[in-house]
Amino acid sequence: MNSNQDGKKANETPLLLDQHLCFALYSANLAMHKVYRQLLAQLDLTYPQYLVMLVLWQKDDLTVSEIGEQLFLDSATLTPLLKRLESAGLIQRQRSRQDERQVAVTLTEAGRALRSKASSIPEAVQCAANYDDDTLRALKRQLDELRDNLGRR
Repeated sequence: MNSNQDGKKANETPLLLDQHLCFALYSANLAMHKVYRQLLAQLDLTYPQYLVMLVLWQKDDLTVSEIGEQLFLDSATLTPLLKRLESAGLIQRQRSRQDERQVAVTLTEAGRALRSKASSIPEAVQCAANYDDDTLRALKRQLDELRDNLGRR
């Protein structure tokens, strides 16, 4: 292929949709959400609610801000999610005993029980992606690195 003075291939243009990393990420995200939507319907959870539950299944009794840090969400976005999870009987929210400005979030028995129902989801997603463990781990590492690099800007 021919190259111009800048080293770009002559038939490449920066404004073609299929050449944008952001579109590849966006469209892959849409496809991933579609898979999760189908899997999470049986748990009656949305994807953002599932993420909150994953955080709490890993470590229960966290503050709203601690959950937000792990999910890269602010409290204004997180609070409505938590209210819906509380209404569903999966979590409890209460003022922290150490600092009244903080709200502590804990799992209920129903929230803890939901974990076993959700245990098959990661494998189902891997099957849908049609990637082996090593490939998925490498892809995740690259995406984490991309997120971290972009977050520094």
